[in-house]
Order: sequence, then structure tokens, then C-alpha cells
Amino acid sequence: MATNVLVLGAGELGLAVLEALARHPKRNHCSITVALRQATLDSAAPDKKRLLQHIRALDVGFEAADVEQASASELAAIFARYDTVVSCTGMGLPAGTQTKLARAALEANADARVRYLPWQFGMDYDAIGAGSSQDLFDEQLGVRAMLRQQDAADWTIVSTGLFMSFLFVPDFGVVDLAARTVRGLGSWDTRITLTTPEDIGRATAEVVLDPRGIRNQCVYVAGDTLSYAQVGDLLDGRFGTRFRRELWDADELARQMRENPDSAMVKYRDTFAQGRGVAWGQEKTLNRARGMEMTDVKAYLEAMDASVMDE
Repeated sequence: MATNVLVLGAGELGLAVLEALARHPKRNHCSITVALRQATLDSAAPDKKRLLQHIRALDVGFEAADVEQASASELAAIFARYDTVVSCTGMGLPAGTQTKLARAALEANADARVRYLPWQFGMDYDAIGAGSSQDLFDEQLGVRAMLRQQDAADWTIVSTGLFMSFLFVPDFGVVDLAARTVRGLGSWDTRITLTTPEDIGRATAEVVLDPRGIRNQCVYVAGDTLSYAQVGDLLDGRFGTRFRRELWDADELARQMRENPDSAMVKYRDTFAQGRGVAWGQEKTLNRARGMEMTDVKAYLEAMDASVMDE
């Protein structure tokens, strides 16, 4: 069990992980630290000050580190001071950052035994395979290969599916609440696994603080797994109106890829439309095995303010 944990980043995911670690019944005397840029720690901006105050209230310490600018060796020197490193930073960082962080975690094991949880809180990249439409996934496969090809460092990958909130991002295109439109990717029967950041945080805290039998492997988490047709039905029921259905099939997504080859959102859509490595049943999940109740899409919608339809 971890006794000295470093979490990289305190964004939506990082904060959820910090809160879950702080509140986990097996935290006991485990020391928890979050790595943030010095500029964030020194910031006088009200939102940053509120964030830091909230983190302090969780009895979490601070480590100044810039994962984008620092070298692998510089990061390794920091990582070696901890027995567990959880990477919760990656969205918007340059290509190669996740590879550098993995190298740093492996280098840290020259001086200490460090368990590493990489920023892989998403799809089953092994099942998706190399060369998918979303080229960012290839780096994730490279990180997995690095971890598997060595035995100095322990590691765990937590596959969670899509952040549930991402399903409702208008630019993603699946659910457009304002336009009362729901779109299927590939087909209406294609399934997607979704988990809230809060539940991802809880599952990650479980892996870190109660790792029973979890070592050098991928574990799966799922708040819900359902088809795009089921998403549409749940939207109709929650908001009491019929959402317009629009199918973005393989031909339509190929057209979008041709017209917007650099769009990350289009790449995501095309990858998810394949239905491979993006959905799994509850029977293989950590939350089912541990009896952890998770938020499903129906409950997520019920908690959503109906006024979002008018925004």
C-alpha cells in the first residue's frame, strides 16, 4: 500500500483523485502531495488561490514541478522521493510528454521503488491498436510498451472509458442539448463506456491505497456502458422531449476526416465509431469487483439542471 503519493496536476481529474485519496478509508498516515507549476503556486488569481486553499484543506502538500518544461532526469529526481506517482496531466500538453513522464518514472526506480500510474484514464488502447484515426493514442501504446518491457518499476493502468461530461461537449457532437440533437457514431448500436471524473478519482484511490492483487496490469472501470440509441432514449426521458436523431456513419466521418484532418474532435469521433476498445461490460470492472456504486448516465442526467437546454 502507498505511503507517500505524488499526483501530477490538479485539473478536473487531478482534483478528483486528490479528493478521493484524502477521503479514502485506508489513507491513514499516507502522505499526499500534488505537483503544480511554481507559477500556479505563486499565483494571486482568485481561482488559483481558491484551488490551493481547497487542496490544503485536504491535508495535501505541494511540489513545484513543470512536467512540460522539465527534463526526464529532473522529473525522475522528484519522483524518486515518492513510492507512488499518479499522472493526471496530459490534456493539451505537447506530444511526447507522456513518453517523457514514463521515462522519468523508470529512471526514478534506479534509486527507489516507485509505482507509476500513467495518464491513461481513457480507452483500451491495446484493443484499438496502432494507427487509429486519433494519433494521440499511438503514444499511449508506446508508454504501455515501455512499462511492459521492464521489471524495475511497478505500474497500473486504469482504463475508464470517456469522461461522462465529454459526451455533452457541443464540439464533440454526440449530444447537443441546445439543438436538442443526439448523434450516433458509426451506428446506433455502437457502445461507449463512460465514467464521471469523481468516480475515476474513487477508483484510482482504491488502486493506490488498496491494491489487493493489482500489479503491472490494466484495470477497468465503468460508470455506464451503453449504445448511442440508449443515450438518445435517456435524453428523451430526462427532458420530456424528442431529441432529433442524426447518424454519423463511416462515410460521414470519413468526409469529416478529409475536410478537417487536424481536428482532434473529428479524430475522436472516427475512433469511437469503430466501437473497438471504447466499451466494456461491468463484469470486468474494478468497481463491480469491489462493490463500488458508480454514477450512470441516467443519474448524471437527473442531476443536470434542465436550464442547460436553453444555453
